[in-house]
Amino acid sequence: MTTLLVIAKEPLPGRVKTRLTPPFSPAEAAALAEAALADTLHAVAATPADRHVLVLDGVPGPWLPPGFDVVPQCAGGLDVRLADAFARCTGPALLIGMDTPQVTPDLLAVDFAGYDACFGPAADGGFWALGLAEPDPELLRGVPMSTRWTGAVQRRRLVAAGLRVRDLPRLRDVDTAADAVAVAALAPRGRFAARLARCTARTGPGTAR
Repeated sequence: MTTLLVIAKEPLPGRVKTRLTPPFSPAEAAALAEAALADTLHAVAATPADRHVLVLDGVPGPWLPPGFDVVPQCAGGLDVRLADAFARCTGPALLIGMDTPQVTPDLLAVDFAGYDACFGPAADGGFWALGLAEPDPELLRGVPMSTRWTGAVQRRRLVAAGLRVRDLPRLRDVDTAADAVAVAALAPRGRFAARLARCTARTGPGTAR
């Protein structure tokens, strides 16, 4: 039973994308986070799977498309929350975050034929996707998160466990205003790009530098 998981925070001002402030206001940063999450969820919804699951810190909003099971995040660090998300799965699972609105169903359609894990590195040193043919929470617990070597440590953990790893394309997360501009350019027709254009128009041309 294949599961696609999205782990996310409810896009509330002051709780998400705080590194976008400045140049954006907390409300604008939250609006950008909501658009990124909506783009991500719609790409996941369009990807065939037995289950589509949102692992959420907060409550769902109008940005959630139909067809998702919503489960709460557990308490603890990000490694613990990621491990718990995989622990809920009984078969192959792919997990992504809400920071890469440029994802497409083609990127997410993995079948684990000939390998045991898939790993999507992020440009900042983390990872945007992790897939496990046989989910094992212990592969994530204890991995240092939100560092420039997080991805390297996580991938080494997979290899050390004897897993055959397929590498997915490297993607750029949205953390800073410069990231937002670069990512929007990769998906110019998405909700995120449209929201960025509106925020930039209000904030001023310097935002796009």
